[in-house]
Amino acid sequence: MRNSQKLLFGKWNYLNVLLLLSFSFVICAAFSMVDNDDFDLARKEVLLRKIGHELLLQSGDSTSRVLPVQKIAENEYLIRFEQNFTFQTDSLVNTTQRLLAKDPLASDYVVNVLNCGDASVAYGYAISKNKKDDVVACIGRTQPSACYMINIKFKPTGINTAKNGYLLGSLPFLAFVGFIFFRSVKPRRSLPDAQHTGMFSLGSVLFDTNKRTLSINGERIDLTGTETRVLHIFASSPNETIERSRLQKEIWEDEGVIVGRSLDMFISKLRKKLEFDPNIKIVVIRGKGYKLEISA
Repeated sequence: MRNSQKLLFGKWNYLNVLLLLSFSFVICAAFSMVDNDDFDLARKEVLLRKIGHELLLQSGDSTSRVLPVQKIAENEYLIRFEQNFTFQTDSLVNTTQRLLAKDPLASDYVVNVLNCGDASVAYGYAISKNKKDDVVACIGRTQPSACYMINIKFKPTGINTAKNGYLLGSLPFLAFVGFIFFRSVKPRRSLPDAQHTGMFSLGSVLFDTNKRTLSINGERIDLTGTETRVLHIFASSPNETIERSRLQKEIWEDEGVIVGRSLDMFISKLRKKLEFDPNIKIVVIRGKGYKLEISA
């Protein structure tokens, strides 16, 4: 019994460690993902500033500043400029494609050049990972010098999708670990050692199923085979109600005949053989069956 308890305790500790390591792995990976997110976002903003820088150079402006890139929504950014400038549409398309190609998470996006005064769209186009889905018009035209802002909106398939995919991918693993853990810690009804040795201690009475005997205060009382089977069912579940139908089924069904009065007769015989110990009683549970009551 003690060895089995140690084995169960060891298994419990092993599962606890496994669960702890699993959650630690997920948490560490999540923090690592957050760190990577911050780095990727910072790198993307640098690329966007470089787009603005090259546009100013192409327009002949090498002195005015590209203002800080503004993140106006998830996956949407605004490039602003200190001075007015002019641009060629094909140069803008080629510049954004060349620079954003360095960001593997920026394969699909829409670019709109906005007028500063009323935020109306002066020029726009869409780039897709699948080149046949690109929407680019008005190539080769030079736009007049004015105050422009460049709005770039990325398709939400980059950082967020990668993060969500990672978390969703970890759910089956967590579910598996949780299943193993809860299955292992599910309360199990442990069988007493008596189920293996055939010896039951019922108060001051020692019940030997193999020898079909009761030992009470040094006296030995013999039991019949049927009495032994009936008492064995009670001894396996002391202080629990045993349904009458179960007793009849387990004792007499193999013989092909179930006689209701036979059960009452054997219960009566067992009561007499157990009456030497007042702490042991087979009582009737009205409408249900019987119970072997063992009081302390």
